[in-house]
Amino acid sequence: MIDPALPLCELHRHLDGSIRLQTILELADQHGISLPADDAEGLAPYVHIDESAPGLMAFIARFQYLSEVLVDADACRRVAYENVEDAQREGIDYIELRFSPWFMAERHGLDPAAVMEACADGIRAAERDTGVKANIIGILSRTYGSETCLRELEAILAHRDSVVAVDLAGDEAGYPAAMFREHFRRVREAGLHTTIHAGEADGPASVWSALRDLDAERIGHGFRAIEDPALVDYLAGQGIGLECCPTSNLHISAVPDYASHPIRRLAEAGVRFCLNTDDPGISNIDLAHEYEIAAPAVGLSPARIRQAQLDALEMAFLSGAEKDALRRRAATRGPG
Repeated sequence: MIDPALPLCELHRHLDGSIRLQTILELADQHGISLPADDAEGLAPYVHIDESAPGLMAFIARFQYLSEVLVDADACRRVAYENVEDAQREGIDYIELRFSPWFMAERHGLDPAAVMEACADGIRAAERDTGVKANIIGILSRTYGSETCLRELEAILAHRDSVVAVDLAGDEAGYPAAMFREHFRRVREAGLHTTIHAGEADGPASVWSALRDLDAERIGHGFRAIEDPALVDYLAGQGIGLECCPTSNLHISAVPDYASHPIRRLAEAGVRFCLNTDDPGISNIDLAHEYEIAAPAVGLSPARIRQAQLDALEMAFLSGAEKDALRRRAATRGPG
């Protein structure tokens, strides 16, 4: 269960994987885009996924209608704003929203730097209106290749003051982290944090490379670290946290069921982790689902779940003063 006397933080949520069905419908209507249904109930099976239809390709296919409606800067700004509104509704105190500006720009030929600007504008406006603290993580989508990712990095760095970190996502087996050493050297020179998708679709070597080649401070997913005891010891010893997304891992068939998820064993070995939704607009979940349904099904005890909530704040890309402010705010709420 979520402890209301502690800050509730989400560190791994894809902004472009978290678009309301109603927003898809309204943007499609506004721009003359054809959809397979004209109401939310009819559209849901084309966007949402569940345990009855898992798999990576089925999951990726669900992005079709989400990206289809990102037709201009205004659409990107609206989606970004609504992400923070949705976080407020979920009781989230702090959220890190990540997105690939190239992916969001590609379908309609937008300028990736303009996408960065629009999303930053939407997030900052929503911060002011909701009181939720939010930070942006720019994604380099490795599947586009090294050269395109350099251009994507330029778009991210053009808005350096709006970004807290850079991530590497996409096909981790086909495009290994070592291909992007130069990109992340520039990320570090810009003073930005690093979190890398690794150890989800590929094995422990992907995690090692994220750490050694890109100086990752956190790992997105990372649960396949369990396959290498030396890596487990290293993660635990160095305090490197995993951004754990159990339901998403289930939905792409990375694990066959909740009970098979390795995070309980990783936690027992001393590896720090937090709970996250990943792409809640596709998985059709919220953060409470991961705490109240997924985490117990994975085998986490109430004490471990509470520790995950504590560690989410510790792992956040925030200053000590910002973390203290969130603790004070949560403390005023007291226990539920």
